[in-house]
Amino acid sequence: MDRFQEMQVFTAVAEEEGFAAAARRLNISPPSVTRVIAAMEERIGTQLLARTTRSLHLTEAGQRYLEDCRRILGEVGEAEEAAAGSYSLPCGHLTVTASVLFGELYIAPLLAQYLDRYPSVHLSALLVDRVTNIADEGIDVAIRIGHVQEATLHTIKVGEVRQVICGAPSYFDRYGRPGHPGELSTANIVMSSASHLLSDWQFVNEGNDLSFRFEPRLVVTANQAAINIASQGWGVTRALSYQVASQVAAGALEIVLQDYEPPALPIQVVYQKSNRVPAKVRTFVEFLTERLGSDTALKAGIEGTT
Repeated sequence: MDRFQEMQVFTAVAEEEGFAAAARRLNISPPSVTRVIAAMEERIGTQLLARTTRSLHLTEAGQRYLEDCRRILGEVGEAEEAAAGSYSLPCGHLTVTASVLFGELYIAPLLAQYLDRYPSVHLSALLVDRVTNIADEGIDVAIRIGHVQEATLHTIKVGEVRQVICGAPSYFDRYGRPGHPGELSTANIVMSSASHLLSDWQFVNEGNDLSFRFEPRLVVTANQAAINIASQGWGVTRALSYQVASQVAAGALEIVLQDYEPPALPIQVVYQKSNRVPAKVRTFVEFLTERLGSDTALKAGIEGTT
């Protein structure tokens, strides 16, 4: 096995945190992976992976070597893509990420349309409720809700969403509509633990920031579950405006405390800065920018009751 292939095996073991998982990812046998790592460590003359019966982690030398492997493998991949003409024609594998609910509602319906337009592209969509590391996880394009601070990333704003407090009209008819965020302390609150954007309940009053820590009576691990429970009239939840746009339009949910909402959050298409952007990335970014930018549900303007 040449050193390029060895680097691929080592990177897979480090990222999967195990020999068996790396073997499954690479479609080779676990003993083959073990032999490759042992041969590498013997040739290099240092331990790259610290192993116990229950865990595996990188040594300090292994961490440095992993960073170099990722850089070298990335450069080789770019060279191959350039030779194949991928900087002029969309082709190859494209990896996209978005949060679960936004991805299901807005990104997934667009993927097939993009692939129909560019038949030489293969696409994987990673829908997770966490901030992914684009470089480390091999992601080409991310759709993020919120502000992006990384200087190595290029961002294009395609919309914005509000952080809204909502409940079923029947709930507010029964318990009253809150006139101030502090009144939520006595409400039945159902909270999703899935999104970091929704866990900290911030408000604004005449330019001044307000922060409240409410004790939810019910915590669920999915945004849609919290929205569904609120729609049934049990209590109040906080959501992003796009997540409840259809329920608000149908009258199943009502937005309250609009005067206290914090500034809207941007929706941004994100990709790595580079002197040469592959055609698959450039065309997908242009496609998303056009489609999401024209979606009225992403303009942060859904109706509600103050």
